Amino acid sequence: MGEHDGQSLIQARGLVKRFGELTAVDAIDFDLRRGEAFGFLGPNGAGKTSTMRMIGCVSPITDGTLRVFGLDPMRDGVKIRSRLGVVPQLDTLDMELTVRENIVIYGRYFGIPRSELGKRADELLEFVQLDERANDRVEPLSGGMKRRLTIARSLVNDPEVMLLDEPTTGLDPQARHVVWDRLYRLKQSGVTLLLTTHYMDEAEQLCDRLVVMDKGKIVAEGSPLELIDRYSTREVVELRFGESRPDDLNYWTDGKVARIEALPDRVLLYTDDGDAAAHMLHERGLAPESVLVRRSTLEDVFLHLTGRSLIE
Repeated sequence: MGEHDGQSLIQARGLVKRFGELTAVDAIDFDLRRGEAFGFLGPNGAGKTSTMRMIGCVSPITDGTLRVFGLDPMRDGVKIRSRLGVVPQLDTLDMELTVRENIVIYGRYFGIPRSELGKRADELLEFVQLDERANDRVEPLSGGMKRRLTIARSLVNDPEVMLLDEPTTGLDPQARHVVWDRLYRLKQSGVTLLLTTHYMDEAEQLCDRLVVMDKGKIVAEGSPLELIDRYSTREVVELRFGESRPDDLNYWTDGKVARIEALPDRVLLYTDDGDAAAHMLHERGLAPESVLVRRSTLEDVFLHLTGRSLIE
């Protein structure tokens, strides 16, 4: 490990990315520590992908400083990229080649000897559970399999840090869980993960620490539990009404809940005891179509910080 023990593997200070008039990333600071899984959580257009592309040395920074492994992406792009594994939002696999060929040919970019590449490709395919498809063409594979192949390919150079841009977007629940499981195992084996996502459950599942991004800025930082603790209540009561939604819920709750959030399709009551709040409404004769008591999630944190849902 040596040179960066105890230091940030990636460090950004006042990092800015502009495209003409548009500021996609607006002076953000963050540090990635060795061995952690760190996430950027936010809606589409929050600046997550632009940040990843600057770290991956494929997009120059506009302003501020960015160091990756202590190196400057502008000057040391080749060196940095040799130590990164990159899983872009859209799979860039070669559809004409076989599953195994995709890994072997990608590995040649890193100057890995042919003799070693074959062995490595087989190990990686086993790791992502595609060994039985090694000689199949890529095109007919399912979305989840393509995603796993992209992950396997990005590991061919034995990277220290994996950059994963929305790793499970567009996958069905079962396929997402397989990807999460592989990423969790990578983390256990000592690979540092940096991912972007707009899925709450993904961030809660994978991230030790995360920042919430909105409109190019970081609006909060912490572990999933810390963020829920800081910005939300223990529980949330979700009320759905038919045609007759009451105007003033404060009147019905009598100030007994911490916060009320009225969304187009439902009303959220933030409280430490959801059952008690639901019971109180019932006692007072308020009759929603449905009542759901659940624990707080990062989605609620996002609502609190930005006043809108991530699932828009």
